[in-house]
Amino acid sequence: QVQLVESGGGLVQAGGSLKLSCLASGRTFSSYVFGWFRQAPGKEREFVARIKTGGSTKYADSVKGRFTISRDNARNTVYLQMNSLKTEDTADYYCATGLRYYNYRDYVSLDEYEYWGQGTQVTVSS
Repeated sequence: QVQLVESGGGLVQAGGSLKLSCLASGRTFSSYVFGWFRQAPGKEREFVARIKTGGSTKYADSVKGRFTISRDNARNTVYLQMNSLKTEDTADYYCATGLRYYNYRDYVSLDEYEYWGQGTQVTVSS
């Protein structure tokens, strides 16, 4: 059973930083892709960033240059470093991973991920 547990959310002023963590259990961590998604109130869940097994990363245009996704295979943990936060970054942030890994996939769509964490709330105040 794959379990994902996010942490690190909170309240921060615009321009500030937060670092989210996602601890994974129940599988060989290094063999799978991990992604971060977010869902703002009244909006659909959207892609934020993902990291493949070899370390290849991809970001949504809205966070490029401000957010950094990384992974520590020894700690079974994926991170999302968020800098220069804006009020529009306010959302619940979710960690996700796929049932299987295919290197040819881009992994930017929700339907490419089968396992999800419970989410952590990020609120950016002006």
